[in-house]
Amino acid sequence: MSVQKFFIKEGIKESQIEEFLRKKFDKAGYSHSEIQRTPLGTRIIVYCEKPGLVVGKSGKKINDITLEIKSKFELENPMLDVKEVEEPYLDAQIVANKIAKGIEKGGFYKKLANYYMERVMQAGAIGVEIRTAGKLGGERGRFQTFKQGYIKHSGYYADTLVAKGYATAILKLGMVGVKVKILTQMPEDLNEKSIEGILNEEKGSKENE
Repeated sequence: MSVQKFFIKEGIKESQIEEFLRKKFDKAGYSHSEIQRTPLGTRIIVYCEKPGLVVGKSGKKINDITLEIKSKFELENPMLDVKEVEEPYLDAQIVANKIAKGIEKGGFYKKLANYYMERVMQAGAIGVEIRTAGKLGGERGRFQTFKQGYIKHSGYYADTLVAKGYATAILKLGMVGVKVKILTQMPEDLNEKSIEGILNEEKGSKENE
């Protein structure tokens, strides 16, 4: 097997493991996982809001899932480790999941988006953007963006400081996509005054449109 094919195969396997873990730990507030290959085996670190639901009583649940991963994905000596997300409202994937679940339960998407934006900002974010797309409130597809604070959309800070998450809500009319971006730290070349100026400029340009 060529090096290129090997990495493609491993990439597909990691994607499949991620999807498997997302379904298994959905009720635990799953965020994401990291896969580390060591001389002793494959270490899989699961990040979630409620680790107790992952581990189970006396660690039985996590042991069972480890064996299932070993069999299903043919991994040698997999080791499953669970870490708690310290501030779930600064984790874009967890927030996206919460909004999608709220929509599935019949919650109004605007109310959910505004509620979670407030929670994100209260948790210490510099800015948050929530986008919803799908058949919301009618037969026709609708796309809407909600935003508070300051968000970087491109460049170094967008890649390193902006947490991103995506989730889907399944409704009778079809699927609804939820994208969340959270700027978790102040960019080095900006401060509160400069961000305030940028936001005022954006507000003024929108009012003049």
